[in-house]
Amino acid sequence: MLVHYYASHPFAQFNVWRSRVVILLTWVWSIRLTHSYFRRENWDLGAREDWRFSDMRKQYGKQWWWISFFAVYVSQQIFLIGICLPMYAIHQSEKPLNVYDFVATVVCAAGIVFAYFADTQLQEFIVRNKKLKELGEPTVTTLDKGLWRYSRHPNYFGEQLWWWGLVIFGWSLGYGWTFVGSLINSLCLAYVTVLVEQRMLKQAHRAEDYRRYMKTTSVCIPWFKISSGGRKDKNA
Repeated sequence: MLVHYYASHPFAQFNVWRSRVVILLTWVWSIRLTHSYFRRENWDLGAREDWRFSDMRKQYGKQWWWISFFAVYVSQQIFLIGICLPMYAIHQSEKPLNVYDFVATVVCAAGIVFAYFADTQLQEFIVRNKKLKELGEPTVTTLDKGLWRYSRHPNYFGEQLWWWGLVIFGWSLGYGWTFVGSLINSLCLAYVTVLVEQRMLKQAHRAEDYRRYMKTTSVCIPWFKISSGGRKDKNA
């Protein structure tokens, strides 16, 4: 909605091709994210509540409704405007296309593709474990195959590539300050990463295995496996 708002604003001035590329990328990103959500929920909208909301309700009790309103809903709208600032910059400059537009496009597209495959591998892992559980067989405690072999959160890495790719667009047009939104978003995602990993370590059946996984695998940026002795694993 924001990218179309900026593109259709009467005061907008922009390079048509740059705008079209960004709008197309935004639609692809949106479709990927929406598909990932519905697939994760077995195509049943609102069937279950996100565990972070459940934890918040338990933590704040009767005060939960207004704390969540400001801490989650209002704040997310502000964050959304912040991370979309490069879209504003794109529609405030008529500079011709340059090499940085190509770099930004590649980074954004790579982020979308990376996040898609990471989410797909995670979904396949969940489905496979569900089938094993139904058969009464032992489940796999930790996903450490595919992209997850090189990063503990490759889906988050892909998402960050997308947003920072947009920043490159804004920076190349002289709007370097538009990085602020993506920086705050990255800091928030770092906090969410800590919450996710703490939750994993609280699950007795997978805590020990996940600790080993943490010691040998990069937290976000994909990298070679690290052996227990702190050396790069040549078989990674």
